[in-house]
Amino acid sequence: MSNKYSMLNLEQRKAVFHTKGPLLILAGAGSGKTRVLTHRIAFLIEEEQVKPWQILAITFTNKAAKEMRERVDKLLGSFAEDIWVSTFHSTCVRILRRHIDKIGYDRYFTIYDTDDQKRLIRECLKQLNIDPKLYKESSVLAAISSAKDKMMIPSDYIKQAVGLREETVAKVYELYQKKLMKNNALDFNDLLFKTVELFQSRPDVLEEYRDKFQYIMVDEYQDTNRVQYAFVSLLASKHQNLCVVGDDDQSIYRFRGADIRNILEFEKDFPNACVIKLEQNYRSTQNILDTANHVIGNNYGRKVKRLWTDKEKGELIDFKSLQSEHAEARYVAEEIVRQIEDNGRDYKDFAILYRTNAQSRVLEEKFISNNIPYKIIGGISFYQRKEIKDVLAYLRTVNNSTDDIAVKRIINVPKRGIGLSTISRIEAYADANDIDFFDACEKVSEIPGMTRSANKVKSFVNLIKTLRVEMETFDLIDLVNAVMDRTSYIKNLEIEGTLEAEGRIENIGELISKVTEYQKNTEAPTLNGFLEEVALIADIDAYNDVSNYVVLMTIHSAKGLEFPFVFLTGMEDGLFPSYMSISSGEEEDVEEERRLCYVAITRAMQKLYISSAKTRMIRGLTQSNPFSRFISEMPDDLLDRDESMTNDEPENTRVHYSRKNNSFFNVKPYQTNTYKPSAKPIPNPKSFVLDYDKGDLVMHAKFGIGEVLEITSGGADYQVKVNFPSAGVKKLLAKLSNLKKID
Repeated sequence: MSNKYSMLNLEQRKAVFHTKGPLLILAGAGSGKTRVLTHRIAFLIEEEQVKPWQILAITFTNKAAKEMRERVDKLLGSFAEDIWVSTFHSTCVRILRRHIDKIGYDRYFTIYDTDDQKRLIRECLKQLNIDPKLYKESSVLAAISSAKDKMMIPSDYIKQAVGLREETVAKVYELYQKKLMKNNALDFNDLLFKTVELFQSRPDVLEEYRDKFQYIMVDEYQDTNRVQYAFVSLLASKHQNLCVVGDDDQSIYRFRGADIRNILEFEKDFPNACVIKLEQNYRSTQNILDTANHVIGNNYGRKVKRLWTDKEKGELIDFKSLQSEHAEARYVAEEIVRQIEDNGRDYKDFAILYRTNAQSRVLEEKFISNNIPYKIIGGISFYQRKEIKDVLAYLRTVNNSTDDIAVKRIINVPKRGIGLSTISRIEAYADANDIDFFDACEKVSEIPGMTRSANKVKSFVNLIKTLRVEMETFDLIDLVNAVMDRTSYIKNLEIEGTLEAEGRIENIGELISKVTEYQKNTEAPTLNGFLEEVALIADIDAYNDVSNYVVLMTIHSAKGLEFPFVFLTGMEDGLFPSYMSISSGEEEDVEEERRLCYVAITRAMQKLYISSAKTRMIRGLTQSNPFSRFISEMPDDLLDRDESMTNDEPENTRVHYSRKNNSFFNVKPYQTNTYKPSAKPIPNPKSFVLDYDKGDLVMHAKFGIGEVLEITSGGADYQVKVNFPSAGVKKLLAKLSNLKKID
């Protein structure tokens, strides 16, 4: 046996060498799960004689898939070429490109991003005469997305709809799906939903992939939703060689439909499953891990595990309670400067994490005033910028003219004198004759009232047809350049002559670089393939740890990343955990927030800073909140508590950076003293008595009257299980839910 496995610890080796039957690997944060997965693949091929094409490895992000692919290639060389290593969405696209015609679509379908989906929702609302002020496109889209995650087709949604709002959304959902199919387009949810539909309606296709993938590995299994669960279960049902890797303590995407029960009940789904825990952490110091262990230990719904490391204990966790969000941001900026000046750190060593995107503004202002280079991950994506969307819409139209959303976007971009009234007439003609928008453009001479604008529309149609002909002989770079040349898109920006226009031109140049990169690195590059690759890129894929800047991001965006120094900001009740999770009274909501806190803590490798603000302006109002209850759950002997200067400190205490002599100056250290918590501690169960018991009827503000089924004491509150006729069984926290006994 190869000595490549000798570097694995005992539990890692157990996971690698267990190759038959279902396997659940509970991999704690920083426990080397990617190493285990890649070595397991190598072991299957080298020692178990499994063919590379019989292995499917699924991850959640392109970044993770790329890392896994690189490691597998390094371990196996050319043997790794035929292994499928990709995200859920990429895997499904690959299957659908071969077989989607069997369920009524064309193989050259377009993948819609969120912006495209919203445009289509707007069309549906308009066609159904629904007031967009009452039914926001984002909320309607969220409801449809949730329905698809639960594998509910429009007819199912209509049947279960309760009340006017859900009935209205059901109508939009039905029309939305019809329009998607007419446009030969799929949204992101459809990529999985339609693959499962394909498998269920065509057993022959399912059997083909069951036979092909005899060994299936799924990373981040705690984040799977119902449709992903169905996809994996269908594929693995024949050979049962399913290995899932995940950590229930890092399940933080419930709001996106992730179902933690998929990992918690794996042994119920596969009674003969082997369970292996990876608890040795290779990332963080023991003090950081002990802090994380204590916080997550307050959750009820979890599999017990405890992270440990053979590294040093490390520094204590810095906890600062500052006067305001401005003082908090100043503290963060000055500490970064101090670490760089005194200890030779790089900007890229630091990450600032927060619960909501809105918290970044004050931090950005302080970074700008101190000349600290930074980048926000999860802001406006490169591919969401107007000029990039425009160019891609041209390419999508050339590739698939049935994509009405793309055609309508560019019919008057750059401006060619085709106004909204003209577009409306073409739309009406297309709907009346049940044809695509582009087909209606081709028949513009037959549309009444189009005399003056008909020639402009014909010119647009001829442009697309010319580009389509040239696509057959041009390579992709030539095609993009042809689009720019024939539309005068860049020329118009040059005439505009503004800094914004200059930036747009640079962005188009960056897109051309992306096309060049794709063409160079792809064996058989195609326009369809390029559009597919771009459609599947996520914001987090833009992050790299080479560029020297401080990273600012939400905790959700930080999942899967690690940094030497982490600042966890905004640790106040009402912000983190959020007000909504606290006020709901539901245990699952607070536990999700606690898991999010656990994820944030375990991003830190060497040093963790935690800060809160005594006052913070939110939506124009200054609020005063106690520090987060999660602080109370951290071991007091691991926290270095300091109360720093307030907003009243003089201007000369700020740190300034001199580009001329590359040095920092006018730095005055913080005056600190021992911090004494002023917030009231979270109540201990022993400090209050419930006035109800098992079997009693209680009243809840949201769910109404229910019967108490079970009461459990533990952590900082009682857990109460209540059966509400209107909402089903709910697990609540007694103090938060404010249940009242009904006599």
